[in-house]
Amino acid sequence: MQAKLWFGAAYYEEYMPEERLERDMELLTQAGFNLIRVAESTWSTWEPREGEFDFSRLQRVLSAAQAHGLDVIVGTPTYAIPPWLARKYPDILSDTHAGPCRYGPRQNFDLTHPGYRFHAERLIRTLMEAVGPYRCVVGFQLDNETKPYDTCSPRAQSLFKDWLKARFSTVEELNRAMGLAYWSNSLGSWDDLPDVRGTINGSLGAEYQAFQRHLVTEFLQWQRSIVDEYRRPDQFVTHNFDYEWRNFSFGLQPEVDQFEAAGAVTVAGCDIYHPSEDRLTGSEIAFGGALARGLKGGANYLVLETQAQGNFGWLPYPGQLRLQAFSHLAGGADCVEYWPWHSIHNAVESYWKGVLSHDLTPGETYREAATIGRDFARLSPHLAHLKKQNRVAVMVSSRSQAGLKWFPTCQQGETPERNYSDYLRWLCDSLYRLNVEYDLLPDTCRDFAGYDLLVLPCLYAMPEDLSAAVRGYVRGGGHLIATFKTGFADPYLKIHHDAQPHGLTECLGLRYDRFTRPVGVELAGAALELPDPVRVTDWMELLEPATAEALCTYRHPVWDGVPAVTCNRFGKGQAVYLGCRFDEAGLDALLGRLLPQFGIPLPGPVFPLILRGGASTSWAAG
Repeated sequence: MQAKLWFGAAYYEEYMPEERLERDMELLTQAGFNLIRVAESTWSTWEPREGEFDFSRLQRVLSAAQAHGLDVIVGTPTYAIPPWLARKYPDILSDTHAGPCRYGPRQNFDLTHPGYRFHAERLIRTLMEAVGPYRCVVGFQLDNETKPYDTCSPRAQSLFKDWLKARFSTVEELNRAMGLAYWSNSLGSWDDLPDVRGTINGSLGAEYQAFQRHLVTEFLQWQRSIVDEYRRPDQFVTHNFDYEWRNFSFGLQPEVDQFEAAGAVTVAGCDIYHPSEDRLTGSEIAFGGALARGLKGGANYLVLETQAQGNFGWLPYPGQLRLQAFSHLAGGADCVEYWPWHSIHNAVESYWKGVLSHDLTPGETYREAATIGRDFARLSPHLAHLKKQNRVAVMVSSRSQAGLKWFPTCQQGETPERNYSDYLRWLCDSLYRLNVEYDLLPDTCRDFAGYDLLVLPCLYAMPEDLSAAVRGYVRGGGHLIATFKTGFADPYLKIHHDAQPHGLTECLGLRYDRFTRPVGVELAGAALELPDPVRVTDWMELLEPATAEALCTYRHPVWDGVPAVTCNRFGKGQAVYLGCRFDEAGLDALLGRLLPQFGIPLPGPVFPLILRGGASTSWAAG
């Protein structure tokens, strides 16, 4: 990849209400944009009828971009199928837990369908031939925010049976591993495997979710193999991974194992959307960037979509657009690209505004973007490929995320109804507010030697070799913070039948066998000062220390004095256990006292003053 920062926008000439290609190219270059992304959204434009391809509009855009010195990312237009394809294959629409999909929305099809694969491959190949001559094309985006779309078709469930056979030699082994004897769910043969949509077994249900996540990996690898037949050696391959959605980018994407799926790309990409105005904190930018950076082992990444104006209520205050852009760079991004260039004049995203408003004239948002374009051009030699060297690692786990979905900390319909991502962000956002930067690691990682602190948020499904690696890390001098619901079950969500937290009782210096819902419970600082009061919410474990010291206890008429947060010396290191969820102010105070003891200095300022950055060898040399 080139040693420069990319500043771009998604550009859809096919959506424009009037002819203005040359005018848009002039506005883009005048504002310092040097990149556009095209083509990924409009299969029905490129192939309006089966077998009839017309890429002339796309080629006009590529020619104009090339003439104006713009780089281009071409997306494979496979995430929204045309009407004729749905009519040809009525079963192409996904059959889900909620029932069959209808035509209209995007991402509503069964991506295992052979008819879909045939036509998608033909489209990709024809597209690659059409864009091949254009030197301005610097890379390709595979599909768009790919998910499994909860496909539960007979075909998908047959593939799931093959998935299980590859992992379990017999049905008896499967029955034991997943505890299928409960309620007479045991299989007598592989043909007995029922429709997974009716299962009451969390292990089997979560394994189907793991299978669905792997479908995304296989799909992206399949597309990559096609693109590789055509692309030049200097062209990259990326994908715009997204996040759990809460009307903005929030947490770990539950439908994709992004660390596995990232093997299909040469450079990671992501889509980060977040609140603005008074609700802008920068925490979503930091979290999203940490995850994107981790997908390729700490390598720089591309922000392929973020907002210029965005959804209703996101209009940035003056100066916020620039602040957001540099926040992405501080996370290790080499590209900031807005979705879209121009506001859409019809359909479901009409009020998701772009760099240009609906009048298509350069307004205040465009003018602020132009200051970013000038800054990026000036600072590219110094800020491109910024390197992060963080001392804190936070581990994420798709299987644990599925475990907390099946066995949450609250009953359905209760408020608050928190999930895995809430507890992940609870810890990550506290580090962010304290100006302690962090990396996100997958639960397949076993080497933490480069970090002073390892954080395990709700690592519910914990493999034995991972718990052994964590023990070795702490014994050798590392520092650990683990939370409630860690080490509770094996990777198939079968609960361990010994002392909890399984595999970590000696390391943490405690055990427990009781937990409950906290009502009117507060946290008291036994060995350190905390704000008063600190409310305990969602979940509380009644810890029984052996060698651990109680840092905090519960304050309650019945549970008063029971240890809630502990610290244990184990080998050369220390292990802290948070047996409950509590207020953010209490967590900030706790981490603010622990981190310096772990050799991690606090810079002094705290939120809302945030300090983020990385190493630039070119800056030091220049």
